[in-house]
Amino acid sequence: MDPQADQRTFKTQCCIVGGGPAGMMLGYLLARAGVETLVLEKHADFLRDFRGDTVHPSTMQIMHELGLLDEFLKRPHQRIDRIGGDFGGTMLRMADFSRLKVAAPFIAMMPQWDFLDFLADQATAFPAFKLLRETSAHDLLQDGEKITGVIAKDGQGDLRIIAAVTIGCDGRHSTIRARAGLKVEDIGAPIDVLWFRVAKSD
Repeated sequence: MDPQADQRTFKTQCCIVGGGPAGMMLGYLLARAGVETLVLEKHADFLRDFRGDTVHPSTMQIMHELGLLDEFLKRPHQRIDRIGGDFGGTMLRMADFSRLKVAAPFIAMMPQWDFLDFLADQATAFPAFKLLRETSAHDLLQDGEKITGVIAKDGQGDLRIIAAVTIGCDGRHSTIRARAGLKVEDIGAPIDVLWFRVAKSD
């Protein structure tokens, strides 16, 4: 990334707004392909409560195909091969992941912040990748109907990021989507989920 003389304007081929799983994985893939990529993450780190903590076999299969799985599994995690429950005194097996014909036939329990740190470490191995933390995009740069980048803010104030491609990976309340005038079609949810926390057993 070559900043202009004022040091507050950056130019890049692709600007990704949001350093969640989608943004970090996309940033990794683009940088791996040699595309100059700048990822903006509004927080200083990836520690959030509550974020997902399950990495499924299908995700690990993709990491296997990318050559990342062995390094990923070196990170601390818990392995779930089967899921079952006691229903009225009868033990029922609900899922047996060990029967899957994939590289990692199990669920890896790993906090999402550790997964994102892993992706960031892998991506920074490529010169084309740059991650700006504590930097949040709040508006789009436009030339007529063409989006040419974003206006973001960090600890020093506003900065302009000029990009050939701008991608919003900033979540369900996406600033980028709203600024682009893209409408969301709410199709509802097939189920309701209740999250709760219990103490971990010894």
